[in-house]
Amino acid sequence: MIPTPHQPEDLRENEQELEFLQAVAQRLPEDTNVMRALGDLYTRTGAYADGLRVDENLSRLCAEDPVVWYNLACSLALANRADDAFDALSRAVEQGYNDYESMKKDPDLVSLHGDTRFESILEWIYTAFEQTPDIDSP
Repeated sequence: MIPTPHQPEDLRENEQELEFLQAVAQRLPEDTNVMRALGDLYTRTGAYADGLRVDENLSRLCAEDPVVWYNLACSLALANRADDAFDALSRAVEQGYNDYESMKKDPDLVSLHGDTRFESILEWIYTAFEQTPDIDSP
């Protein structure tokens, strides 16, 4: 979509950034930093299917990265694929994702709220990461 002069400035900036990142991604299709930025921008601009495609690709390229799995879970939740989103969230936690507060408040995961699996994953994070003793404490 080409921005028109009547669109807000931030929308025009997002479109320009998107065009730039798409061009860079075509030249560097395996660059995970470019892919991460592109996936994030797709999601921020509401292009959820494109963001999901990028996140699925990243999960293959960066299979040990918990943030990649968390982002994939967010994209899957936005695509109303709850079962797959829970699988990706579980994988994120298994890989070390531990940001309890962000997960609890993330608007991308709202469709998962109310499902007992969501509460179980939050409890898992809280128990596994929040209750660990601080090694630096006297």
